[in-house]
Amino acid sequence: MIRFIDEYRDRFGVEFLCRTLRAAVRGFLTSRGYRAAKRRQPSARQLRDEILMPEIQRLHKQNYSVYGARKMHAKLQREGWVIGRDQTARLMKLAGVRGVHRSKKVYTTKSNPKDRLPGDKVERQFIAAGPKQLLVCDITYVATWSGFAYVSFVTDVYSRRIVGWNVASTLKADVLPMQALEMAAWQLGGDLDGAIHHSDHGSNYMATVYTSRVEELGAIPSTGTVGDSYDNALAEAVNGLYKTELIRMQGPWKTVEKVELATLEYVWWWNHERLHGELGMHTPMEVEAAYYAGTESLPALTR
Repeated sequence: MIRFIDEYRDRFGVEFLCRTLRAAVRGFLTSRGYRAAKRRQPSARQLRDEILMPEIQRLHKQNYSVYGARKMHAKLQREGWVIGRDQTARLMKLAGVRGVHRSKKVYTTKSNPKDRLPGDKVERQFIAAGPKQLLVCDITYVATWSGFAYVSFVTDVYSRRIVGWNVASTLKADVLPMQALEMAAWQLGGDLDGAIHHSDHGSNYMATVYTSRVEELGAIPSTGTVGDSYDNALAEAVNGLYKTELIRMQGPWKTVEKVELATLEYVWWWNHERLHGELGMHTPMEVEAAYYAGTESLPALTR
């Protein structure tokens, strides 16, 4: 009430606002009550709120404006604030920020019925004991004013780190997924020896030029069943978050090059800054660093 009167008092006057709104809104302040409230010293809670709200707005914007109360609570804790989740949710509402919700629509690639498919070595168990053991791959697309941009990701299941990616104006197997695969191999030491390479049955991944390279790098090919996106659910989830957190939030997109630059920045944020609920509110890079340091697990910041 006080904030509303402060906003419109110069235009309408305090007496008029209180008299008019008191008749329409039950329990609205009297002009005397407003002046008494303005003279009253702010409480410790009000002072803390005034400090925290700009910080919440800053952190929300810094993280692609996608964090809801759970992740914002964890982020504030990491920044050194002692705050509860309910208080975080209350302040986010006051600050006018909120998380994003993913679309339930799932896009899948088209398969070639003539292709011979490798067996499913994952069987929906997206679990790995360490890095470079299980890699999941998928392709999505982004509509731009100059045509479609196609995006390929390779994700390490253990840490959820995106180890390879590529944006191109073509779906050709030797361009789009191949470059993402080569980046993944480079990131993981130059080869993929013993790693399971899991993808859907899209013709891009089943092309001879691509499958031959997978084998050359030492990876073990694996695909899910035809027509079932759940068999590559983790890769689909990465695509869904990418579309929700970046593409829909910052569109429309003019060119493929704009998508590529934004994806570069997003992948860095995903790996180094984004808090992942599946990782106990830690980042992929933190999880991998703990693994190589011999730490069995990191403490979960919040649930």
